[in-house]
Amino acid sequence: MTDRRAEFRALHHGDRPLLLPNAWDHASAAALAARGHRAIGTTSLGVAATAGRPDGTAATAAETLALTRRLARLPVLLTVDVEAGFDDDPEAVAGYVAELAGLGVVGINLEDGRADGTLADPGCVADKVAAVKAAVPDLFVNARVDTWWLGVPDPLPQTLARARAYRAAGADGIFVPGTVDLATLRVLSERIDGPLNALYQPGGPALNELGEAGVARVSTGSLLFRAALAAAVAVADAVRAGGLATPPGLPSYAEVQGLVPADARTRR
Repeated sequence: MTDRRAEFRALHHGDRPLLLPNAWDHASAAALAARGHRAIGTTSLGVAATAGRPDGTAATAAETLALTRRLARLPVLLTVDVEAGFDDDPEAVAGYVAELAGLGVVGINLEDGRADGTLADPGCVADKVAAVKAAVPDLFVNARVDTWWLGVPDPLPQTLARARAYRAAGADGIFVPGTVDLATLRVLSERIDGPLNALYQPGGPALNELGEAGVARVSTGSLLFRAALAAAVAVADAVRAGGLATPPGLPSYAEVQGLVPADARTRR
């Protein structure tokens, strides 16, 4: 595991940003792995919505753990979105993350936004980060600062202060979703001591542009899950309206079956 976690860490210091696609179930993760994505994250919205639960409310700890067990066998470096840790107690968060780490996870995302749309106390978040790093020192902890995401007025000072606090507690990287303004990202990358993670936005800057602004990692977040929902509904609507041509890139039944581990196909 030490080698795998070191490899994941090194991917944040390459010639271009690490593109981290986010999966929500075994099929989506396996399909991404089959297309050559070495590192994959999970999306908490996708996991929650698939289970019929709300995102960001600490309601999917069991589902996230179960999904991790399924994904751990894939030939990828897996990092898991644990929302705010599914608990307010830093030791409970650390215990949960240690269980994930025992399955082979190389990193986690830990956010400071709360379900009511406010930001958590940065000291409490820093305590969670420190507890996780004490439990699993080589795990990559990506601390998410939700200032832009939640529309905080004048977000830059708060973002930098929170990033400093989380880095001091041991966070390995800082995730600032909600802005793809290149000038802002450049300031953040220059003033945050650690790899900066941005959230990709359709119509926003390309991967190389984000890299030139100093971004080390680009996540797709819930984008792939929402795109899959949109595609499924569009196909159903087209069939109802009279039919459609075969969508480009549509995998065959056999190709989807091939995403299932060979030993699972032989179980009874």
